[in-house]
Amino acid sequence: MELRCLVADDEPIARQIMENYLAQIPYLIHVGSCKDAFEVMQVLQTEQVDLLFLDINMPKLSGMGLLRSLAHRPEVIITTAYAEHAVESFELSVTDYLLKPFSMERFLQAVGKVQQKLAKPTTAMPSPSPTLAAPANSPNHLFVKVDKRIVRVELPELAYVEAYGNYIKLHLISAEVLLVGQTLSGFQEKLPDNFLQIHKSYLVNKDHIQSMEGNQLTVGQGTLPVGKSHQPAVHAALGLR
Repeated sequence: MELRCLVADDEPIARQIMENYLAQIPYLIHVGSCKDAFEVMQVLQTEQVDLLFLDINMPKLSGMGLLRSLAHRPEVIITTAYAEHAVESFELSVTDYLLKPFSMERFLQAVGKVQQKLAKPTTAMPSPSPTLAAPANSPNHLFVKVDKRIVRVELPELAYVEAYGNYIKLHLISAEVLLVGQTLSGFQEKLPDNFLQIHKSYLVNKDHIQSMEGNQLTVGQGTLPVGKSHQPAVHAALGLR
């Protein structure tokens, strides 16, 4: 699959490295290189671009600002020396996040993800009824910031989420606990429908509910309270009447 690629980076050496990588791969067509976001906008108006390699720290307008400003954009791979923007980038639906300096192997892995994404069939289907509609936010994983690290969390391995002041604790089925600087309500918005709020302080993965006794659920390795106002929803989720 041929991909028409655009490079955006304010550093000449970084642009040259990307251009050298592209030149070695026959199916990657280099359509241009830009030193700032406004040049990118101009190219996107005149050229077909399938894949944008985008630096974050650029003059005039950052890469993040560019992504938010584009109503229609190609697939995007971030290329940056800074790890702290990873979560925000994936929330903006970038395909991959490359930390400089990166190898040709890592570069090809990122391009492969774009190819897989574009190769998926997009057969038009009639609009489903509201009760059958799939949630818009149904990822298999999320990236979260834990201390100074960006950590990938596989949602099938997440047993439950616990509110902890201005933080949340992510309890994994491996018994590992991740402390994340985010509110429970904010995190809930990113989760698919199989996560259920059972208490003002707890969200659980329904796939890991093992039993219920009285007002307590056993989820993974934890025993959690079920709030009175949440009991009808919990009973319905368990198929109880």
